[in-house]
Amino acid sequence: MQWSEDFGRRYCIFVDTEEEFDWTQPLSSANRDTTAMAELPGAHRRLRDLGASMVYLADYPVVTDKAAIAVLRRILDIGGADVGAQLHPWVTPPHEEVVNGPNSFPGNLPQTLEAAKIERLTTAICSAVEATPKIYRAGRYGIGPHTAAILSRHGYRVDSSMRARYDYSAEQGPDFGEIGNHAFFLREEDAPIVELPLTTVYTGSLRAGGARFHRMLARIPKGRGIAARLQLLSRVALTPEDMPLTDALEAVRVAAGEGLPILNFGFHSPSIKPGCTPYVRDERDLLAFYRWWDAVIAQLDRSGIRPLSQQQLVAAIDAARV
Repeated sequence: MQWSEDFGRRYCIFVDTEEEFDWTQPLSSANRDTTAMAELPGAHRRLRDLGASMVYLADYPVVTDKAAIAVLRRILDIGGADVGAQLHPWVTPPHEEVVNGPNSFPGNLPQTLEAAKIERLTTAICSAVEATPKIYRAGRYGIGPHTAAILSRHGYRVDSSMRARYDYSAEQGPDFGEIGNHAFFLREEDAPIVELPLTTVYTGSLRAGGARFHRMLARIPKGRGIAARLQLLSRVALTPEDMPLTDALEAVRVAAGEGLPILNFGFHSPSIKPGCTPYVRDERDLLAFYRWWDAVIAQLDRSGIRPLSQQQLVAAIDAARV
């Protein structure tokens, strides 16, 4: 799709705003704690003060818990925030499926069940924050063949379920290995849905061969790690979670040099409370998490890449359709 001439280069931050669970254990519909939400206003204010704008993709446990809802409303009052939707099917009614790995990808569910869960989630968000969500993400990046049509019926404008250049087919999930970073129309009927993948950048001297070389290296024991250490090829997702700062800064530089119109960053909301995710285990990790954002947003500013809110994104999509 073609953005308007005055769109420039932008970045957005989509936060998977969700319940807490043990990432090493099987998924369970009983995991509904949202204690990390209490830390979110401070984290939001810190990023907002750097100039960022966030979209909080809230799931069902968050938007049906009184304390978590109060946090979302407080963040909206602070400003620089919007609320979208994220579907974790194992904690979202109706509960008709077996909770297991394949069914954790919403697009694997029967069409009627996926649609019913999206409707329940959307209704809960509207009730919680008195605003209609416009941006959706399938939990575990589990978009399916019917997702776009379902979203269009509920007024969504953007899907961000695809993680560019990642492959989940070994877990019976989708394969995004050939998906790039540019936005595109998932459907162009009466209510079009734009796909905005999570940005993943290849860096290193072999980056021109990106996806092809990355697949080849997977066949060599420790091939990808060796290539990364030799600065030949690295696959860098734009997230502070398990992505070193130096790699992220190089990825921003490469993306800016290639003229990518939108850089789509993300992280999980429980990461702001030490011990809730494997990415932030203690206070030292939390300090590194914030240092990562300090440095990355500073580089975005220097590169002339401006923040993008949900409202601005939807307006840009409307302009791009003309």
